[in-house]
Amino acid sequence: MKLAAIDIGSNAIRFQVTNVMTYEGQHYFKRLEYVRFPLRLGHDVFQHKRIGPEQEDKFIRLMNAFKILIDLYEVDKYYACATSAMRESQNGREIVEKVKQLFGLKINIISGDREAELINRVVMEKLAKGTFLHIDVGGGSTELNLIRDGRKVKSESFKIGSVRTIQSASSKAVLKRMGQWIENQIVGHKGSITAVGTGGNIAKIYELSGTKSKVRMLRLEAILEVQKRLSALTLEERIFKMHLNPDRADVILPASDIYLHAMKSAKIQKIQVPDVGLKDGIMHMLFEKHVKQSVIALND
Repeated sequence: MKLAAIDIGSNAIRFQVTNVMTYEGQHYFKRLEYVRFPLRLGHDVFQHKRIGPEQEDKFIRLMNAFKILIDLYEVDKYYACATSAMRESQNGREIVEKVKQLFGLKINIISGDREAELINRVVMEKLAKGTFLHIDVGGGSTELNLIRDGRKVKSESFKIGSVRTIQSASSKAVLKRMGQWIENQIVGHKGSITAVGTGGNIAKIYELSGTKSKVRMLRLEAILEVQKRLSALTLEERIFKMHLNPDRADVILPASDIYLHAMKSAKIQKIQVPDVGLKDGIMHMLFEKHVKQSVIALND
């Protein structure tokens, strides 16, 4: 069975097609296609509360391209979801309806809680027993989840992200509320807490740190060191010397501030960086809903 995921974020849009094969009771996943397109919807929304004509035109053409790929790959099931930029845009639902009418492509505008739930589907599989603070920093929102022994204890979504932060003067107030929420939630959770970071920026910070770890663990000091190196460079130097994409070069520092603030609020010294994201959570959901259930039905 072929599955497709579309993750419409505030800083970029991701598309993936995966072929799930079953042999002798085992499931095998083969990625057939992956596209990350740097369309920053949050640039318009977080300043003007709506997606402008130029961004809307690009978005509609991109969705057309993805629908064509879905048809060409003969995808069996797909799920497209949009997060903070689209759900806060005054014309977001209008654009989503336009895409549906034009191409028959259904886009789900999901809440921060639903976004966190989808990501948690795959993050949980990477964690051992213990207490974890899962920090997912996107372009427009940050989702926090307190996890204990494989079970989500508390969760909250905050309107702060890598794109929103570089445009917002109110980010300090949101950071303060986020820090207070963390401090309140970790009361009574004895023992060490490990952070878990998801999102493109923490993955890039892990890569830039040069850390080699089987479980992809990164110390707070290593994040600070990467942050110091990047801060000393101009935007152009980050692109050409550090080989960062332009749409990563200007948001990686604001994102690092959010991860560091969350870690310091919980007095955490290390963060695990599993190589998963929302698109992987979507694939996991589609697999559980369609592939696994169909295999069970065949065996009944």
